Amino acid sequence: MKILSIDTASNICGVCISEDDKPICCLDTLTDRKHSEILMPLISDAFSQSGLTIQDIDLIVCDIGPGSFTGIRIGVATVKAFADCLNIPCVGISSLEALCYRVKTLNFTDTKFICSLIDCKHDSCYFAVYRLENDKISCVIKPSTDTISNILKTLKDFTDIVFIGDGAVIYKDFLTSTFSNAYFVPDDMNCLDSSCLTIAGLNYYSQFGENSILPLYLKKPQAEKTEHI
Repeated sequence: MKILSIDTASNICGVCISEDDKPICCLDTLTDRKHSEILMPLISDAFSQSGLTIQDIDLIVCDIGPGSFTGIRIGVATVKAFADCLNIPCVGISSLEALCYRVKTLNFTDTKFICSLIDCKHDSCYFAVYRLENDKISCVIKPSTDTISNILKTLKDFTDIVFIGDGAVIYKDFLTSTFSNAYFVPDDMNCLDSSCLTIAGLNYYSQFGENSILPLYLKKPQAEKTEHI
């Protein structure tokens, strides 16, 4: 199965073309949130480098957030356009779940739980908790947003937990002071990666088939907040 994955939920714009879970071409680039300018040329470059076309694709995977409101809308709209025009099945995956698949590449043999933390400013994070068991990942606490102090209270009964995401970097001191057995991934692995999005999407599709590609907004955009002040 040939898979196209598109990730526009952060300041990285990522495109991956793979054969099942084996990447053929992965292009992940910092965008300074200019996804609208970069995404389509990046997709074109990925197809050119892989020697494939959109007609060869059997599944499209999209990062539905949480993250950049504008970036998510651009990615979702692009995936829906491809899927509708060419009748290609597609799967939406949370940024928080996609991050978990980076942990699978590391040797955290004692770890049972993964907490994904994505900073959303004002001492708050998007977060979710997943269980890693028998090489499979399942959701324990669904994606949400809260202050880091409240997140720590929510997680107080968890043991053998690994933290990943830029929130894990920013709030590492808070986490290590609360969890004596906390684990952390290397700093360069705390960002989203289109190849991990691919694996997450393939695993979901293999179990459940396609799903609705809807943006996962866990808080209101700043512009909408301002309107109600």
